[in-house]
Amino acid sequence: MIGADALVKALSEEKVKYVFGYPGVAICPFYNSILNSDIETVLVRTEQNAAHMASGLARISGEVGVCAVTSGPGATNLITGIATAFADSIPLVCITGQVNSSLLGSDVFQEADITGAVESFVKYSYLVKDVNDIPRVMKEAFHIARTGRKGPVLVDVPIDIQNAEIKKFKYPEEVNMRTYKPTVVGNYAQIKKMVKALEKAKRPVICAGGGVLLADAQKELKKFSETFKIPVVSTMMGIGSMPTAHPMYFGMVGNNGKAYANRAMNESDLLIMVGARVADRAVNQPDLITENKVLIHIDVDPAEIGKNCGPTIPIVGDAKNIFEQLLSFEMTLDTKEWLTTLNEYKKKMVVKRNPNPKFTDPEAFIKLLSAKMKDDGIYVADVGQNQIWSCAYHEVKKGRFMTSGGMGTMGYSIPAALGAKLAAPKKQVIAVCGDGSFQMSMMELATINQVKKGVKIIVLKNNYLGMVREYQHFTYKDNYSVVELNDYPNLELLAKAYDMGYIKVENTSKAEAAIDLLLKDDKSCIMEVMVDPMDIVKG
Repeated sequence: MIGADALVKALSEEKVKYVFGYPGVAICPFYNSILNSDIETVLVRTEQNAAHMASGLARISGEVGVCAVTSGPGATNLITGIATAFADSIPLVCITGQVNSSLLGSDVFQEADITGAVESFVKYSYLVKDVNDIPRVMKEAFHIARTGRKGPVLVDVPIDIQNAEIKKFKYPEEVNMRTYKPTVVGNYAQIKKMVKALEKAKRPVICAGGGVLLADAQKELKKFSETFKIPVVSTMMGIGSMPTAHPMYFGMVGNNGKAYANRAMNESDLLIMVGARVADRAVNQPDLITENKVLIHIDVDPAEIGKNCGPTIPIVGDAKNIFEQLLSFEMTLDTKEWLTTLNEYKKKMVVKRNPNPKFTDPEAFIKLLSAKMKDDGIYVADVGQNQIWSCAYHEVKKGRFMTSGGMGTMGYSIPAALGAKLAAPKKQVIAVCGDGSFQMSMMELATINQVKKGVKIIVLKNNYLGMVREYQHFTYKDNYSVVELNDYPNLELLAKAYDMGYIKVENTSKAEAAIDLLLKDDKSCIMEVMVDPMDIVKG
């Protein structure tokens, strides 16, 4: 057995089903060895998308996503995908080939210090210098990626190490890292403090972040909210932690959120932030949000607690475990008057759009699409105006909503949707993007075709980089700079080139029939939806 065989054997021990990547000489021993395993490989068309596909698979399967690329530009192209996963706490193991270990530091062909380059975007990174370390390194990499606050781990393996003979392969049964002991169960004394504070509260609110979904704590959150009649709002990454239509859910907070959700958070006397970073998009002024209220911050990462605003009661632990602990207490809360107030806000504080009838209204289209999607369907939004419209109008039932939140990476939706489809091949998967973000990953149409999985791609087309154009509209008084896309590419011809179906929606009146046609089967298809170039997300 050589090092490359050991890498593949380790992946098999971890029950990895897919590896997304792009080969090159420095990673070829690994890709040669993987032929002798049951692991399926997916050839992406650019390395960044290998991480995005692994991310989509990880978010739906709950397992660690794996990608593998070559040294130099292969590894550096992967960085944006790694950073995207790190920002949203998605568990990945990223394997990179490296030049011969004896040549490290000599600036040879396709050498890049990838462990140094990704230092701020990974939970940990390894440069393997001894082939016999591979079993331990891989066991630790998967353990670090999937435990505590989840995230990407990089394993850089020089080509000579991949080709070296390993004395004995023994995959460790467990990991014992002295410096890595994540806390997953909440401190009992802190939870008792939280219970006492809750019993005194008149206007409590839970703000659910992406950590609820990462902990698979949706059922526990729902039960906690229903049992004690505590309303829930969410961050963008927390969308789907409660069903959108649930009477206890009051929408997304933040500068692109619902006005009534923000008001609920602002007027609360006790705010429970769970699995959320208290970042600027969700909480614009952290110091103000904590005024005149008890702030309880629950997070598995102790570094996040108190980073942006100081909590009254900090609780470190996994959201699922903490909700289970809380549900074991008997509490008496009276929130009837508070819920009545919030429901009145919800009825009154609705932004009324004035859509152009010549085009398709994104609000009407996304609501119609959501209504016709299967209850457990997976909706993957890209970044830009399409993302904000999707957050505002898509209804999550029993399915999932995915997007790039922390990094806001354009081009995320198509590769992530394919990863999600591979994780759940029987589920309906739809990627929604703008014509700008579509062009950042349209090369992966070839990958979708090659793996023969049905992914529906909806392009909200306005011939602009819509979100930037909107910013320039307000900030620079319609002085537009470098935002016009000039009606390229021709999506009908592009769909034909990739042997995919094509549907065009000119205006709202034609949307329903087009959506029915799109969803009638599970074949890949591109739907081009013409939206007003001058539309704004709240207009």
